[in-house]
Amino acid sequence: MSESIDGSGCNETYGLLGSNKSTEDSVKLFPRNCQPIVDNIQHMLKEKTGKHIEVMIYGDGAFKDPVGKIWELADPVVSPAYTSGLDGTPNEVKLKYLADNNFADLRGEELKQAISQYISNKDGDLVGSMEAQGTTPRKLTDLIGSLSDLTSGSGDKGTPIIFIQGYFDNYTN
Repeated sequence: MSESIDGSGCNETYGLLGSNKSTEDSVKLFPRNCQPIVDNIQHMLKEKTGKHIEVMIYGDGAFKDPVGKIWELADPVVSPAYTSGLDGTPNEVKLKYLADNNFADLRGEELKQAISQYISNKDGDLVGSMEAQGTTPRKLTDLIGSLSDLTSGSGDKGTPIIFIQGYFDNYTN
């Protein structure tokens, strides 16, 4: 299904990857050409609320159930379209690393202040630093898509929109 057959729909990039059964003789293919949709939603939200809100279309995240051992890997990518603020990976430090190593001699309010100051002054690119070891080095869209997928479910919940607040906050916020 990477090209139309007798006028049928197709997905030039992914073909049948990410498709879902729709009827006994048809499938719904993975979305394509959806960047204008997220850009338009972001623009409309800005006009209506005055707030800059990031928007993404998401599918199944890459998740392995720790008990049932089932992999959820139905879509070729977690997000086929997203606004530019969701590009990249988190730039986070591991709080327990800071507490156990950089500030092991501090306790209580003094520890809180030291960690807060460290976060406020952290480097813009922590890749490879010990303070970032153990944080999740996945794309933001993969992390947020997985969170959204868990919230919306895949059954009869009928949740068309997931609104996430505070995802980009940190300990100092």
